[in-house]
Amino acid sequence: MSTKPNILIFMVDQLNGTLFPDGPADFLHVPNLRRLAERSTRFANCYTASPLCAPGRAAFMSGQLPSRTRVYDNAAEFASDIPTYAHHLRAAGYHTCLSGKMHFVGPDQLHGFEERLTTDVYPADFGWTPDYRRQGERIDWWYHNMGSVVGAGVGEITNQLEYDDEVAANAIAKVYDLARGHDERPWCLTVSFTHPHDPYVARRKFWDLYADCEHLQPQVPAMDFDDHDPHAQRIFRANDWLNYDVTEEDVERSRRAYFANISYLDDKIGKVMEALTSTLQDERTIVLFCSDHGDMLGERGLWFKMCFYDGSSRVPLMIAAPDLKAGQVETPVSNLDILPTLANLAGIDLSQIEAWTDGHDLAPIASGARRPEPVPMEYAAEASQAPMVSIRDKRFKFNHCEIDPPQLFDMDADPHELTNLAADPAHAETVAGYMEQVEARWNLARFDEQVRASQARRLVVYDALRNGAYYPWDYQPLREASKRYMRNHLDLNDLEERQRFPRGE
Repeated sequence: MSTKPNILIFMVDQLNGTLFPDGPADFLHVPNLRRLAERSTRFANCYTASPLCAPGRAAFMSGQLPSRTRVYDNAAEFASDIPTYAHHLRAAGYHTCLSGKMHFVGPDQLHGFEERLTTDVYPADFGWTPDYRRQGERIDWWYHNMGSVVGAGVGEITNQLEYDDEVAANAIAKVYDLARGHDERPWCLTVSFTHPHDPYVARRKFWDLYADCEHLQPQVPAMDFDDHDPHAQRIFRANDWLNYDVTEEDVERSRRAYFANISYLDDKIGKVMEALTSTLQDERTIVLFCSDHGDMLGERGLWFKMCFYDGSSRVPLMIAAPDLKAGQVETPVSNLDILPTLANLAGIDLSQIEAWTDGHDLAPIASGARRPEPVPMEYAAEASQAPMVSIRDKRFKFNHCEIDPPQLFDMDADPHELTNLAADPAHAETVAGYMEQVEARWNLARFDEQVRASQARRLVVYDALRNGAYYPWDYQPLREASKRYMRNHLDLNDLEERQRFPRGE
C-alpha cells in the first residue's frame, strides 16, 4: 500500500465565499460541511482567478491565470499542453479520476485525468464565444438572463439536479471501488458539482429548511442603474435586466433556493464522505473543498458573477490535511494556489516548472506567512469590452480596465465595496503603487489583442464545424457492460471475493 495520501477534492459551482467567513455561515443547514470545517484550514479570503466557470476552472487546475492558459471565456479551448494538478499527480504515480463538471472546452476532455465518470453539464465546443467586435450586443440564446431570478422556486427534478445526482452516485461508487484495493496506487478523486449555480430551483426538503431564514434579502439593496460603475451597467445589459420586473419576493425566493441548494450539496458531500469513512480510507485522505467563483445574489442589484466584487470573486476554500493546522487564515489567497499546495502535500517537486505557475504553496501561509505577492484576478468574457484585472492584498482591492475608471476599495473599512477611493487625493500614492503593479504584471494592450484574435478564430471555426455533419467534443463516459458485474469469462467465486470490502468480516 502507498504511503502517499489520497486526495478527495469537492468543487462546487458559483458558491459565494462571503457565506464562508470561517467555515459555513451559522444560518446554513450544512452539518457535513461544518464537520469538515472543524478539522480544516479555512481560508476566509480566497479568490478565484477569474469570475466565470471555464476560465476559473482552468486556472484552478493549472495554477495559471487566463492570460496564460488562453481560457478567456466559457468557449475558449483549454490547450492539452498545459499541465494540470491531474497531470502532476498522475506523473507521480497517482490514479486521477473526475466525476462531474470541469467545463473543458476542446477535444481534450481529460486534461490529466486517467478516468472520467460522467460527461459535462455544459457544451465543449466554441458556441458560447463572445465577440468584442460587436460591443454591447446581447447573445440571447446563451447569455444569462433574469429568468433564473423571476422563475426561482421548488422543483423535484431539473437538468442540474439530474446531473448532480449522477455526479454523486458515480463518486460514491468510485470510493467503494477504490477501497477494494485492486489498484495499489494512491488516488485523487475530484467530485465537481454544478450547484448552487442558477437556475435557483431546489427540492422541497431543502427549500423547507429556510422557511424562517433571516438572510433572504441582500445586505446592500439594489441601486439605481446610473449609480453603478460602467462594468456593472454592462452586466445588467448583458443579463437582459431591463426587460424583467424583479420583485422583492423574486429576490427572496432566489436566495432561499440558493441556500437550499447549498444544503442539497451538503447532503451529497456527506454521502461521499460516509462512503470514505465506512471503507476506512478517511484517515489517509486529504479533503479539499472549493468553488470556481461566487454569485452576487442580488447584492447592489447584481446577480450571478462576471465582476470583481466579493460576492462574485470570493470563494470558499477549506483543506483538511494532516500537515495543515486546522483554523482560520485571513490572508488573501487564490485558487491559483491549489495546484502547488496539492503538489507539496503529495511530495511532488515542482521546482522545474515554478515559472509556469501564478500560484503559491498554502502551507507556509497556513502557518502565518504572507502570500509572496498580492492575489491577481482577470476577466475578459461576456459583459466586458476589454480585459479587466484586479489585485487583492491584505487591505485593498484595486480594479483596473483600460476603458473604465479605476476602483480602489478598503476591504477592512468597507467590506461591501461601496466607496471607491481611486479618485481620493489621500489615496493617490496607493493608486500609483497599484498601477505600477498592473503595468509590471500585465501588458493590457497585448492581452486585448490576444482575446480579440482568439474570439475571431473561434467564431470562424465554430461556424465551419456546424455546417454539415457535426462531430461533438462532448465527453462520452466509457461504461463497458461486458466488464461489469458477472460475465462468463470470469470465475464467479473469484469475482465475489474480489469485489467485497472488507473481506472476512
